[in-house]
Amino acid sequence: MKNIFLITRREFLTQVKKKSFIVLTLLAPLMIVAFGAVIGLMFKANQAHNVIEVVDYSGIFKNQLKSDDKLEYVFIPQADEKKKVKSLKKSETVDGILILPEISGTNYDDLEKNTQLMINTKLGFDTKQRITGDISNVIRKEKIKKLGLAEAALNDLDKSFALKTINISENDQEESDLSFGIKTILSMVLMYVTFMFIIIYGVRVMRSVLEEKNNRVVEIIISSVKPFELMMGKIFGVTLVALTQFVIWIGMSVAGALIFNTGFSSIQQNLAGGSTGSFDILQMVTQVSHNLLELNYFLIIFVFIVFFILGYLFYSSIYAAIGSAVDNETETQQFTLFAILPLTLGMYGSFSMMNNPDGPLGFWLSIIPFTSPVAMIARIPYGVPAWQIALSIFLLLITTILMIFIAGKIYRVGILMYGNKATLKELWKWIRS
Repeated sequence: MKNIFLITRREFLTQVKKKSFIVLTLLAPLMIVAFGAVIGLMFKANQAHNVIEVVDYSGIFKNQLKSDDKLEYVFIPQADEKKKVKSLKKSETVDGILILPEISGTNYDDLEKNTQLMINTKLGFDTKQRITGDISNVIRKEKIKKLGLAEAALNDLDKSFALKTINISENDQEESDLSFGIKTILSMVLMYVTFMFIIIYGVRVMRSVLEEKNNRVVEIIISSVKPFELMMGKIFGVTLVALTQFVIWIGMSVAGALIFNTGFSSIQQNLAGGSTGSFDILQMVTQVSHNLLELNYFLIIFVFIVFFILGYLFYSSIYAAIGSAVDNETETQQFTLFAILPLTLGMYGSFSMMNNPDGPLGFWLSIIPFTSPVAMIARIPYGVPAWQIALSIFLLLITTILMIFIAGKIYRVGILMYGNKATLKELWKWIRS
């Protein structure tokens, strides 16, 4: 254990002392938030302000087509139609002319057939849909008037039913659509992070083993320590690196949620009488943070860390064995599929179980050790019975110990083998020896 500790300490300090690790650990969450903000600004910057001139022969659209900051309707006299159409091609202030013909009685089908939108530029899909929707709404109101119905009564018929859901297994907590959406997003994020980090750090172990093997440094190292001690030291060292990043990121996330949940009430009051858009955005962020804090995040963090550690130890031992069994990275490709395929199966299977986390697929994916590191983490935000968590941890722990034992046998022989291309048959001989 002393040798394992020394190797673990060396691997850990080598990684965390790098400037790239410090910068990535501290700035990664901020970079993700900034990236999302930049994407939002890009969408906003790409929004166009379109001016559409309207020729209304029926006279029913003039006061009902409403303009806003994205789309402006400008009504023009019928006599100016030909002149406006002729000058449209060279116009730099008008993007199109909408011609709405006379309605013959209640024949709205002819109105649809004969309505034209002439443009001098490429209108976005959203703008076209907006124009179509505005015209449809006006026609709907006219049809309601013709039928002698009250629009308020008709709107009341279309009103959706809001179902209040109370989860008695979670202290009679009310479960809203927003809460379910947050759980789904959190589930996907945790699952994807676990999937990516197991692969990234597992490959890092494999490359470290392969590099020392090719440089013949390992021949000097194992003169002082056993091959198994060297393998476990590398795995534990990289595990601590990953945990250090996770602890920092989890702390930053919880602190951010607490700030949004408790520190912005005064700002909300100040914005209540000001910009509606800013107030709505801030209110939405506060609601999201409040719903996050209502979750059993201590259990979620515990399960996330436990399953990540066990899942990482399980798969990194496979990667370490692969790195010791081959002579170059090209040869690793024939074996890494065995490590990636079960994780991929668990991840994509978890996508399909999000509408029914307690279904048979979700249960078995979160129990089978090959897929449980990602499937159980995907289920945990929705709530999982304690006995299923305990059973899954037990099976994953036993399987991880077995995999470390098998990987240690491969590592012991393969780390000193050169020029001998490893095959599955050869690996089986090393395991049995």
